[in-house]
Amino acid sequence: MIDRKKAAEKVRWTPNVRVDVYAKGNKTNELMETKHEFTKVDSMWAKVIPQTGKLQNQQTETVLANVSHKVEVRYQAGKNITREMYLMCRGERFDIKYILNPYMKNEFLEIFCQQIIK
Repeated sequence: MIDRKKAAEKVRWTPNVRVDVYAKGNKTNELMETKHEFTKVDSMWAKVIPQTGKLQNQQTETVLANVSHKVEVRYQAGKNITREMYLMCRGERFDIKYILNPYMKNEFLEIFCQQIIK
């Protein structure tokens, strides 16, 4: 017989999307100038959970949607992620606001992100 707690934990962690991690790097062009640009550094499975959202009216009748998400990844896969990076998921950019390690268990990381839709 399967233990209920173990079965519930398996259901709780079901990664459903592939997330790409981008970090800022230096690139030198043919004129020996250093250019700073974001490059893909990693890709991992994650669970993306919408948290909150709000609409803001901008000038010239533009509406700005500000949506926050929680992205859960396994600790070993995401332990090198920092706030200076951003995530791409299904063509959408998610800027990292802060990263939590729940109960310091080193099992999962909760990455709180902000997605701005114009």
